[in-house]
Amino acid sequence: MTILVTGGAGFIGSNFVLDWLRGSDEPVVNLDALTYAGNLENLASLDGDARHVFVRGDIGDRALVDTLLAEHRPRAVVHFAAESHVDRSIHGPGEFIRTNVNGTYTLLEAARGFWSTLPEAERAQFRFHHVSTDEVYGSLAPDAPAFTETHPYEPNSPYSASKAASDHLVRAWHHTYGLPVVTTNCSNNYGPFHFPEKLIPLLIVNALAGKPLPVYGDGRQVRDWLYVGDHCSAIRTVLERGRPGETYNVGGWNEKPNIEIVHTVCALLDELRPDPAGPHARLITHVKDRPGHDRRYAIDARKIERELGWRPAETFETGIRKTVAWYLDHADWVARVQSGAYRDWLQRHYGETA
Repeated sequence: MTILVTGGAGFIGSNFVLDWLRGSDEPVVNLDALTYAGNLENLASLDGDARHVFVRGDIGDRALVDTLLAEHRPRAVVHFAAESHVDRSIHGPGEFIRTNVNGTYTLLEAARGFWSTLPEAERAQFRFHHVSTDEVYGSLAPDAPAFTETHPYEPNSPYSASKAASDHLVRAWHHTYGLPVVTTNCSNNYGPFHFPEKLIPLLIVNALAGKPLPVYGDGRQVRDWLYVGDHCSAIRTVLERGRPGETYNVGGWNEKPNIEIVHTVCALLDELRPDPAGPHARLITHVKDRPGHDRRYAIDARKIERELGWRPAETFETGIRKTVAWYLDHADWVARVQSGAYRDWLQRHYGETA
């Protein structure tokens, strides 16, 4: 038995691979294109572990995906691979369409072709697990109910529009072709190995360097925060017990405005790594808001709890403390990500500059 994971060297994907192999001997075939956010250093603890087979490649490469499916015959595909940064999607939407829409289409078609050849019992057990985002639902008013799985899709950025398109493709491949799919729409993840362009790692890295802590607009944008380890456990749960064709929202029950996140990180750094120059909150700098910035996301995660028994183990207070401590303990990882030195691996192993 094997699972195929796409995007398994990225932030959430690498956490999932590590979590999976801590709790199971079932091998993982890890397909990742190693774009700017893919980092094999995240998986260094698996060096020499026969349960982890890494393949550098693109989900849009149909021949490669077909070969991997035929060779390893996975019982499931867990699809993380995506371009995921809203700011980058605003400045260059084409790559988001290529990967998130066209890439997902190619992966679905390859999975459908493979699934159709399986014996009946294996066909029934096969799963295509599509990992998506709450951003496909658009923006909520301050007092509106949280997103449920039946909330209308109203994406407002090129990123969220591309993910919404991929969600619709996955749904259609189930209803048209019978491919046994499950979809999870998660809230904002945080935790170890997060590339430091996203809010929480950026705050930690900049604060330690004495640099400004940028806050978009008034900082009152509200997000639901989900510790990445909890997200991994939710994916395992849905993969094991989720019903084909169903969508499950995964949230942390932690709605907080961004400015509160900033002050929480500053307070933890004041406690764990005090700065002689003064409280880290002195570095907070409000900057011009980004175009079309959604004001509020909130996940109603009652369905996954009611039907599958999953609920997050971490509160925001426990999760953010673990996260800040991880970054303080892994300064070398942060330095290599910032300098780009972590990408030397590609030169050594592939003989090319990425």
